[in-house]
Amino acid sequence: MDSGNRFGDVEITDPRAMRALAHPVRLAILERLQRHGPATASQLSPHVGATPSVASWHLRHLAGFGLVRDAVEGGTDRRERRWEAVARGFRIAVPEDEDGTSAARALSWEMFARAAELPERWATETEPVLEPAWRRLSGLANTRVVVTAEELAAIEDAIEAAIAPYVTREQRPPAGRGVRLLRYMLPETSDGADA
Repeated sequence: MDSGNRFGDVEITDPRAMRALAHPVRLAILERLQRHGPATASQLSPHVGATPSVASWHLRHLAGFGLVRDAVEGGTDRRERRWEAVARGFRIAVPEDEDGTSAARALSWEMFARAAELPERWATETEPVLEPAWRRLSGLANTRVVVTAEELAAIEDAIEAAIAPYVTREQRPPAGRGVRLLRYMLPETSDGADA
């Protein structure tokens, strides 16, 4: 059922790259570039909790793993070096060895930590000022299913197939706005003891 990479995400398989991205400033830098486009270290600095020189160092580190690159429209002045994400998103392929599993876990934990604040911030800052039509479309679901590993893969495939045209389109629709879709698939242990 593996459909490949419909979104054109960077596929991270190297545990060293996973560990590099598990740093909160690096993850914040990559997310900011993916969301807002090319920027200099100085422009990123106030948004990622780092000085321009520290942000620059982290950008070079990310570039070493192929996650960011010099922006196409970047100038020749190295003090104003503009960086861009190499793709709109990323996905990790969890290696089966202990080091790879540990690295993927570290990155997953950092991503969970960053995403944990999003719902509360949305509920307190964004939701109160949304227009009624957008407010009605927002929300969450907490659904538990009992499936096989193959069925879970089919569910993930169907979700990706449904949203891929919106993720990859080049033109933003005139009335369009960004929507954060958080997807967690959290299998329980085989005995179901994790409630």
